[in-house]
Amino acid sequence: MCGIAGIFNINGSSVALNTIQSMMDALAHRGPDGEGHFINDNLALGHRRLSILDTSSKGAQPMHSKDGKWVLVFNGCIYNFLELKLELQSLGHSFISSSDTEVLTEGVSRYGPSFFERLNGMFAIAAWNKITKELYLSRDRHGTKPLYYWQNEGVLVFASEIKAILKHPNFKVEVDLHALNEYFTFQNLFSYNTLFKGVTLLPPANTVKISTSVALKHNSWWDYDFNHPDDKMTFEDAKLETERLFKIAVARQMISDVPVGSYLSGGMDSCSISAIASRHVKRLSTFTCGFDMSEVTGVEANYDERKEAELMANYLKTEHYEQIMNAGDLRWSLPRVVYHLEDLRVGMSYPNYYISRLASKFVKVCLQGTGGDELYGGYPWRYYRIFKSLNQNDFFNQYYNFWQRLVSDADKTNLFEPSVLKEIDIEQPRRTFERVFTFNNSLKYDTPEQHINNSLYFEIKTFLPGLLIVGDKLSMANGLEERFPFLDNDLVNFAQSVPIKHKLGNLDLMKRIDENDFRDKKTIYNEHSDGKTVLRRAMMDFIPDRILNRKKQGFSAPDESWYRGENAEYVKDLLLTNNTVSTQFISKAYIHKIVYEHINQKINHRLLIWSFMNFEWWCRIFLNNEIIE
Repeated sequence: MCGIAGIFNINGSSVALNTIQSMMDALAHRGPDGEGHFINDNLALGHRRLSILDTSSKGAQPMHSKDGKWVLVFNGCIYNFLELKLELQSLGHSFISSSDTEVLTEGVSRYGPSFFERLNGMFAIAAWNKITKELYLSRDRHGTKPLYYWQNEGVLVFASEIKAILKHPNFKVEVDLHALNEYFTFQNLFSYNTLFKGVTLLPPANTVKISTSVALKHNSWWDYDFNHPDDKMTFEDAKLETERLFKIAVARQMISDVPVGSYLSGGMDSCSISAIASRHVKRLSTFTCGFDMSEVTGVEANYDERKEAELMANYLKTEHYEQIMNAGDLRWSLPRVVYHLEDLRVGMSYPNYYISRLASKFVKVCLQGTGGDELYGGYPWRYYRIFKSLNQNDFFNQYYNFWQRLVSDADKTNLFEPSVLKEIDIEQPRRTFERVFTFNNSLKYDTPEQHINNSLYFEIKTFLPGLLIVGDKLSMANGLEERFPFLDNDLVNFAQSVPIKHKLGNLDLMKRIDENDFRDKKTIYNEHSDGKTVLRRAMMDFIPDRILNRKKQGFSAPDESWYRGENAEYVKDLLLTNNTVSTQFISKAYIHKIVYEHINQKINHRLLIWSFMNFEWWCRIFLNNEIIE
């Protein structure tokens, strides 16, 4: 819930009220229910409120601790706040509200910023110690809620979204060319840079201290660990404990003083969440996004999941709503999506914008299925690509080749304009990729199981945070809070300990495949969807077999077909005219080549075309200040 922002003039100069007010206005969509600010000489904190827990004025922010030492603003929801509240009450702390924010202020008053490490929830927090004059910024361990900061010439500015930082009079928008190189490699950023030069995303599970006397000091207090599976765990034990913890996680994340709903695709994860959530709400509201398939061919003909969602809604007796998208919805939504995303990330995300827009008309909180694949091995075709890696170097080579989702390093000289090539190091994304692994020096590369656990670690550190940023930005654009039961602390801790043999059904079969027989491997990659075996079994009493055994499918519009058909002219108008702005960075000839290879059905370039269109709108909005009507 909410949006936060702040200014800390480390140089001691006073903060102007109109600056923090302008920043908060830029975040109004995140908190339409109220606003507040705190200013003390060279420090300002601001807050926009989306009221979820304790909707009264007692839950308003910024909030001060009873001892007068701390003032805090916070975006998110703490699911274990009631347990922490009881503990603090036993130590003499009193409370006047039923909000989780008050528990945070009293908790930091009692224990200091280390209290944030005990939170089970999603959060971005700014806490100011009025005695020591120190500012602490902290982010939840999974990176569910974003927090950006910019520091320059004795000024530190932070916010839930970059557009608030842009309101500071000293900030000038420039493209970070190194981040641009990274984005067009991975369709994501594995570092914590952004396309805005100088703006950094605070890493997950990280608390940074800022004071007038000491430079930024980071404390990384948690990391994923798939390296110590419980090899004695039986499949039955894994199934029963997964079921138990998942049911607790869903119930925990339904805590709210406003209506809670659930997304419902035809996939197992959202169906599992809806099945458990419907046991806690008499008539749960569920939401599905479908697509007009009249001009769609090939594999995309199966992208519409309304049939399965309707089957599940009828099975659970939910109050079900559907959004049907057509090719024309891209043109209207794309500039709005880019404006709200700012920090370009994975996937063809405009369906996320529409489905959250639909849900926001009926509920303020919606449960989301993100995280199940990353924890329980939902992408087996990715892991099997590196199955026979012999050592760390082989592993890196094979996996990096796969994760160059957009443009390979070898093709970058054709992609970028000469002025960009002069400034960047083409091989930097490879080093960034490797640092994801080497950050954790306990990873091993000796067995197939270790290779797959390393893949899980990589994806949950890179791909998942990208999905979470997309989810946060596009839901909050519509004043909707998304929650992620699969990212409950207890469930995550347990899932990491489950052996790979319980997650992947074809593990033994893969061990027997001849490495030189590519035909057999290709069959496995294309025809098997054997991930999340134990999770499927844990959910067998709650969802029908037809849903349980469905092949894995992502949430995506049929853009391969639409870019060749109804949206072909829009793609060309945006990317291939004299009005195209992004060609100061990207080669005009290269864009032309990619677009026409796709339109002429030579190569499916849907991901790259999407990214070209996103970056074009990014340039128009943030460099050229084009107004979105």
